Formats: sequence, structure tokens, C-alpha cells
Amino acid sequence: MVDEVFRHGRHALAALFTALALLWLSVAAEAHASLVGSTPADGTVVASAPASYVLQFNEPVSPLKLTLVQPDGNTLSLDGFELKDRTLEIVAPSGLGSGTHVLSWRVVSEDGHPIGGSVVFSIGEPSARPDTAGNQIDWTVRAGLWTGKLMLYLGLFIGAGGVFALTWLIDGTRHGSRPVLAALGIGFAGIPLSVAFQGLDLLAAAPARILDPFVWSAAAGSSFGRTAGVALLALAAGGIALAVRGTTARLAALAAVLLAGTALALSGHASAANPQLLARPAVFLHTVTVALWTGALVPLGLALKRNDPRSLAALRRFSAAIPYAVAILVAAGIVLAALQIDRPASLTGTAYGRVFLVKLALLAALFALAAFNRWRLTHGAQAGESTARRGLTRSIAMETALVVAIFAAVACWRFTPPPRSLAEAAAQPESVHIHTEKAMAEITVTPGRAGPVDVSVIVMSGEFGPLDAKEIGLVFSQPESGIEPIRRPAGKSADGVWRAQGLVLPLAGTWQVRLDILISDFEMTRLEGELRLRP
Repeated sequence: MVDEVFRHGRHALAALFTALALLWLSVAAEAHASLVGSTPADGTVVASAPASYVLQFNEPVSPLKLTLVQPDGNTLSLDGFELKDRTLEIVAPSGLGSGTHVLSWRVVSEDGHPIGGSVVFSIGEPSARPDTAGNQIDWTVRAGLWTGKLMLYLGLFIGAGGVFALTWLIDGTRHGSRPVLAALGIGFAGIPLSVAFQGLDLLAAAPARILDPFVWSAAAGSSFGRTAGVALLALAAGGIALAVRGTTARLAALAAVLLAGTALALSGHASAANPQLLARPAVFLHTVTVALWTGALVPLGLALKRNDPRSLAALRRFSAAIPYAVAILVAAGIVLAALQIDRPASLTGTAYGRVFLVKLALLAALFALAAFNRWRLTHGAQAGESTARRGLTRSIAMETALVVAIFAAVACWRFTPPPRSLAEAAAQPESVHIHTEKAMAEITVTPGRAGPVDVSVIVMSGEFGPLDAKEIGLVFSQPESGIEPIRRPAGKSADGVWRAQGLVLPLAGTWQVRLDILISDFEMTRLEGELRLRP
């Protein structure tokens, strides 16, 4: 029966690895932080050249590259800026002519991932839009990022965790240390690979620039640079633990595992989640317990396979300790999932959620196999049954393969913003400022996406003085979509702001906005503008 289970298990693993490869190819190119507002607003026409540009994000960011493409296609580098938490104020160049300009930006978000985009505005009157480079996926860079991340995981979990198992679980044996040393070597090689492709991704640079010092310095200056540095220390501590004996080896191995947890808590989606006092410790505990569990598999499996006399004692220690580690692992994982996934629909409606479901499926298979080992094979192996020992050895090999598949799935998260970030971006408002000689208005739609929205309006006179309107009516239309004008009266609240709640704007895109302001029984003025809603 045991052989039958393993035969079917190999087929299941092959299917899971195939599904994982398809998932990796299907992950969409999505942003991690989001632009929630700009001055000038995207698509607007301004009377004169602005003295500065303002970009507002839903998370703290750091600028990487800021340029302005003029109507004739010439590109100006924008080097003067001031960063105020989530707001980036950019000094505008002087002497700009009329026509359509493109403000192109690329920043790195707090979790270490780059995002880019552009804001189109016109001075005086629109002209033909200048050509700008599109945000196409560079699959070479993406493959390098994924490979480097997977190699780093193998080094930190199989390598550092394996060293801990050799020094603490199997009484300092050096038999079977070659696969662990190989995992450490893979991790060492993955660090420069990850840093190089991180820099290329940050700067949207071609792979040919991989040796450019500026590419490496950009990566080192991001939050991932801290992760790479601490991961290097973790792998070095693991190497030292293999080279020495006794208490020094144990302390070095313990340091390797703790440093591995610290490294992964310094960057990534979870490290940027709020509250960070909860998120970062959860990542640390999750990483350490994963290393303790998965790192023990290879040394323990090899010890059982060669009938090492210390293997049975190690198996007893592992069986006694692993339930506590798994409990902490699961608890930390639940905390992180709760912080990142805002609602159940996000599990199937976002790339992050789909990767999460694949990880859950692999984890379910891993837990089922671990339970089979514990309740059907471990007791027999401890009693000296050779059949149970061989079955346990094969089962541990299958567990290791599942673990590698989980690492490969998790590495895909590098390209998927968590639902938390997407929800925060979707909740941000959109606004439009309309100014005429008679009146001016600031119209804000919350959230700034298609669907049910609340609208607030602040009105003033054309000279920025008070305007005591008697009535205000809102009219939204999108003629190109065949939607008839949507009319709604606004009511004045105690704070002087006019509000209309529960308005439904069903489609994303550009909406025509009209404000009918009744100033007196005999005077009405109209303000018209455009507002763009996100999907």
C-alpha cells in the first residue's frame, strides 16, 4: 500500500509542478503601490506652465527616474524634487511651450518593488501626444528575478535550516552535509543574481546593463538591499557552522536560522503591511519555523536511508518538536494572510490570491503527507521496521519536492501586489478642479473608481471668495458609452460642503462633469470639466 501511495504521489507532484509553471506565466504585470492623484491631473489642460508637479501615492515611495517628454519628443530629466511621505513634489523646468507633455515617473515602493507610469497634461491647448516607451514585461528580467528569489529561498531554508538540523537534531554529524552545502552555495549564487535583476527591474533597464554599477547601487539602496545583506550573513553563518564543531557550530547554525528570518522580514509585501509591529514579527516567525521544518527533511531523510544509528534518535526529536514549530508557522501564516487579503473574492479575483490558492493546495498535500508519515510510518521506523524506514525515506523525498514547489509558488508573489494594496488604491478619491470667472469648484468622487460613489463639492467665487449658493445640481455623462446624463441634487452639510451620496457611476474611464449652481432666483452658473474613474 505504501508503494501505491508513492506511485500516485509522484504523478500528483508532476501535475502540480506543471500547474505552477502555467501559473507563473499567467501572473499579470501589476503595480505594488499606486498613484492616487497628481497636479496637474492626468488629461487636463492648464493655461500656463506649472511651477511644479505633484504626485500622490497610496504608500510611501522613493523616486528612481523622473522625466518630462515635450510635444516635439525631446526628453528632459527632472532632478529637483522633494519627498514628503506619500507625496512627491517635482520642480518643473522653465520655458516650456504649449502643447501636450508627458510626465513619466518610476518609483520604488516601501516593499522594494518598482512601479512606473505617466501623467499627460497640455499647456494652452492639446497637441499630438509625444511618443513614450510602453510598460511592457521584460521576460528575461522577470525570469531572473524569479530564479534569484527561488535560489535565495533554497539557501535560507534548505541550506541554513539544514545546517541547524545537522548540528542540533543529528548530533553534529557531517554525513549528508553535501546537499546542505550545495543549498548554501545556491543561496550564495542567488544573492548577486537577485540584486542584479532587482536593479534592472527598478530602473526598467535592459538586461544588457546588468554590469552597470548604477543598476547595482539602485538595488542596494532599496529595501531588498537590506534583505540581500542579511541573507549573505545568514548563509555565511551556515557555512561556518559546517566548518567547525561543538558549541560554536551550534551557535553559528542558530544564528543562520535567525538571520534568515530577519532577512525576509526586511523587504517584500508583508514587510510593508500595516501594522508593521505585527507584520514583521509574523514574517520572522514564519520564516524561522519554515527553515526548522524544511531544513530538517534532507539531513533526516539521508540519515534514515543509510541506517545511521543516530537517525532514530533524531527522528524522535523531530517528531516531538515539529508540531510546535508547525503551530507557530500556521499561526503566523494566518496573520499574514489576514493582513494581505481583504476579502474572500480576492482569492480568485487577483493574481496574488491565485498564487495563494496554489500555495494552499501544495501545503495541503504537504500536511497530508506529513500526517501519513507521523501516524503510519514513524512508529514503525522507530521500532526498527526496514519497510517503514524505506517508506519514510521516500516520503521525506516527496515532502522535499513539495517544499521546493511551494518556494517556487511563493517566488511568484514578487510580481503580484497583495489585495490589501489594491484595495487601498481603489479606495482613493478622484477629484477635478474647475475655475471660471464667476465661480470655481473642487469636485471629489470617493472612491475614485466605477460603481457606487459619494460626491463632495466645495464652491467659491471666481476670486476665491465665499459663494452662497442656493442649490447645486450634479450631472455626470459619458456620451461615447451611450450612457444618458446622470443627474443628482447635492445637499449642503454643516461644514459648508455640498454632498451627494450613493451615486452610481457604472463604467471606468473619462466622465463629463457639469455643476449647475443656483446663485439666486434669477442667476445660475454652470461649470464643466472631466473626471477619470479607475476600473
